[in-house]
Amino acid sequence: GLKPEPVSTQVLPRDRFALLLAIIALYACALERIATEIRNLSRTEIGEVLEPFTRGQKGSSAMPHKKNPITCERISGLVRILRSYLIPAYENITLWHERDITNSSVERVIFPDAFHLAHYLTLKTRWVLENLNVYPKRMMENIEASYGVYASQNLMNKLVQHGMSRGEAYNTVQRLSFKTVAAKENLKKTVLKDKKVCQYLNEKEIAKIFDLKWFLRNIA
Repeated sequence: GLKPEPVSTQVLPRDRFALLLAIIALYACALERIATEIRNLSRTEIGEVLEPFTRGQKGSSAMPHKKNPITCERISGLVRILRSYLIPAYENITLWHERDITNSSVERVIFPDAFHLAHYLTLKTRWVLENLNVYPKRMMENIEASYGVYASQNLMNKLVQHGMSRGEAYNTVQRLSFKTVAAKENLKKTVLKDKKVCQYLNEKEIAKIFDLKWFLRNIA
């Protein structure tokens, strides 16, 4: 529970208040990170998720077909306001003779507002996540559009584990990846036809390298 300040003057040291606001700001930044990722994945050329679009809601004022991520944009914007409160909170730490009250007027604004914003941002983020539109088919289309180069690092590491030097493994995978993209083929097929790689990895091992389940193995 709350305990008395062991060393205090007329006012409590403000460093603990600055720390509290820093924690709130960090929490808000975590929400902004989620909102920003959703905004990015909502872009037309990616299209893997969309935030909820309620009945009667308007999209872009100029382009009626659009479904702008307005809630996630609002979250990102309001986090900037909350984060900006850190500066006055830090400046409140230094008081004349550790007892003036220049901190008072500032704290009457930033603390109620910070808590209200954190609460509002939490509710909005939860609403977005609980009603998020997810498009697995589009995710697979994006993966397939990469021509299999998503597995390039995994392939390089496996070659190193099987005895190839890292430098040679890097150059080999880079060569095969560039060749694959230029030909608009699939890296797995290109690798299976490469004699150098097949000296280190068999067909079953290569197939496992490109297995999407391996990349999702840590997801509950």
